[in-house]
Amino acid sequence: MNNILFQTIDWTNIEKVEHKAETGSSLWQTLMFDGIRIRIVEYSPNYGADHWCKKGHIVHCLEGEFISELETGEKFHLKKGMTYIVSDELSSHRSVSVSGVKLLIIDGNFLENK
Repeated sequence: MNNILFQTIDWTNIEKVEHKAETGSSLWQTLMFDGIRIRIVEYSPNYGADHWCKKGHIVHCLEGEFISELETGEKFHLKKGMTYIVSDELSSHRSVSVSGVKLLIIDGNFLENK
């Protein structure tokens, strides 16, 4: 991974790209660096992910609330100010949000399961 020089990010200047889900949709604002991806992601009301994700993430809830479901059946309720972290390939998960949510999501090579 390359070093990242100090910089500020004005998220109002980052394009929002819509991604359809099983129910609802999400808007992603994405910045890519070598080996790291940083996103602001907004889930619409009645959002339901369309797949089990095996990728590692650091997910911080900025606004609203959501449920992170694990393939094992466990469910975790996260609300504003809460964070979860998982490495690649360790816990398949998907998100559900009844009222919508805004998240900061960081992932990349540093979360590889070694």
